[in-house]
Amino acid sequence: MIGHAFMGAAHAQAWRTAHRVFDLPARPVMTVVAGRDEQATRAAAQRQGWAGHTTDWRTVLERDDVHVVDVCTPGDTHAEMALAALGAGKHVLCEKPLANTVAEAEQMAAAAREAERHGVWSSVGFSYRRTPALAYARELVARGALGTVRHVRAHYLQDWIVDPAFPLVWRLQKDKAGSGALGDIGAHVVDLAQWLTGQRLTDVAGHLTRFVERRPLAEATSGLRATSGEDDVETGEVTVDDAAVFLGRTDGGALATFEATRFATGRKNAMRIELNGSAGSLAFDFEAMNELDVYDGTVPARDAGFRRVLVTEPDHPYAGAWWPPGHGLGYEHTFVHQVADFVRDVATGTAPSPSFDDGLQVQRVLDAVERSSDAGATWTPV
Repeated sequence: MIGHAFMGAAHAQAWRTAHRVFDLPARPVMTVVAGRDEQATRAAAQRQGWAGHTTDWRTVLERDDVHVVDVCTPGDTHAEMALAALGAGKHVLCEKPLANTVAEAEQMAAAAREAERHGVWSSVGFSYRRTPALAYARELVARGALGTVRHVRAHYLQDWIVDPAFPLVWRLQKDKAGSGALGDIGAHVVDLAQWLTGQRLTDVAGHLTRFVERRPLAEATSGLRATSGEDDVETGEVTVDDAAVFLGRTDGGALATFEATRFATGRKNAMRIELNGSAGSLAFDFEAMNELDVYDGTVPARDAGFRRVLVTEPDHPYAGAWWPPGHGLGYEHTFVHQVADFVRDVATGTAPSPSFDDGLQVQRVLDAVERSSDAGATWTPV
């Protein structure tokens, strides 16, 4: 695994756990973790369960005992690392968004298609697909329970940078992150909208905004938040969006609305999506991640109403591998499910999903939203 911070920690727990919960045809062996700082990487290896560590990620590609490379780094390194790993014959799991630009994503997707011809597989980490309630929602849509999907309503709300004295971390710099709320969290709901409905966004009209133009440099605050009004703290320019709103139209005729922001005060991880169809509706909120609200529009009006489905039954997706009904799962379980699916697919020679092509499609949507915003929120083809 390359990278061991927030995402790396979540992925490492999944690699440790997946074969202990699911009956897999192969068992992950946590061989080596790569990071930039020797001391921090050594500590991460010990804490997360890696047999070894290195500060040169390229060396892992030379090892015969490494079969999978898991990329958990900022977006500006995804293309270089994934392309090198695929070229070395390693299977690749890469965090989202797939890349920082469409051109990089196209190159990665092309390399992935070529690698598949030689039995080398890849996948992009849209982990929310592995939430049992959302996997169940997809089953409902696929079997026609909603009829024709007409509306997609999705938003992802966080508040971790509301304080203007929060430091200028890498996620606020375009050269490292690619985009702000749009790519960091908006990418998730774009992927979910397309995956749940089986429809692709064809054109969008959007607007990006930035509320705080400059922030204290992370180095200047020594990892701590600066106090508002400290004029002597050195600052740097924020170069990504703080919030994004956009409309979308799909190839199935649905109208979609999206919002992504890291300025929704009080909202910690409010990832929500609702689908309205000709025969029914469903709604999901990740802050109540074990539940799905379902409306059956085919019953008499006097008997109709949204019903809460607790998605913890043994025959619900993924849930049966864990606890008795009603004993809910959490954020980290989506990564365990992701690893379990990836290991099973790689071991059986099955193309993993979501693919790099799926990641490319999301990247094209993000790019179209940016182009639309630059053009005054005009409708822009994906």
